[in-house]
Amino acid sequence: MIQAAYKDKPLILDILTKSFDSNKSVNYVVKQDKKREKRIRKLMDYSFELCWESGEIYLTPDKKAVALILLPHNKKTSLKSIFQDLNLAISSIGITRVSKVLKLESTIKKNYPKCLMYISFIGVSPESQRAGIGSSLLKDIIQLSNKRKIPIYLETSMSENVAFYEKHNFELYKQLEPEHVIYLFKRDAI
Repeated sequence: MIQAAYKDKPLILDILTKSFDSNKSVNYVVKQDKKREKRIRKLMDYSFELCWESGEIYLTPDKKAVALILLPHNKKTSLKSIFQDLNLAISSIGITRVSKVLKLESTIKKNYPKCLMYISFIGVSPESQRAGIGSSLLKDIIQLSNKRKIPIYLETSMSENVAFYEKHNFELYKQLEPEHVIYLFKRDAI
């Protein structure tokens, strides 16, 4: 895996927008209307910026898969971050739905420790899925976690992803059911 450059942002947003098009949690967050795909892209843009500022972004060498990793202990509130939050609420979530989405996010965050590697999104270009690219990227992230001695946390709303994470020795430690099932996973550093 290679650390992404800021110039890779359009490619990264393309990969994530396409690979999360049918994701239950993403579609729960974004307002469902004729602008749904643009709203998903805005969510991915927000996540990219957040991880750029307070985390790390990795691509596979072939640039077919991406991981957005947030390091919450590095996150700082600033005027820029407040503006980004407001922009997301208006452009992607929809003002009337913000409290519902914030409640879900708060419920999820209560289950995470302060110091961790949080995989915000890991996605593979749809045409390259099921070829081992995502597994390879995840293995690299696991090595990074082990080297830094900090655990990895993530969640998925896609039941078909449960076996994938379990195969990589992630522990399913909790399920939330706000509107749909959300599987919370962790993997301790070794």
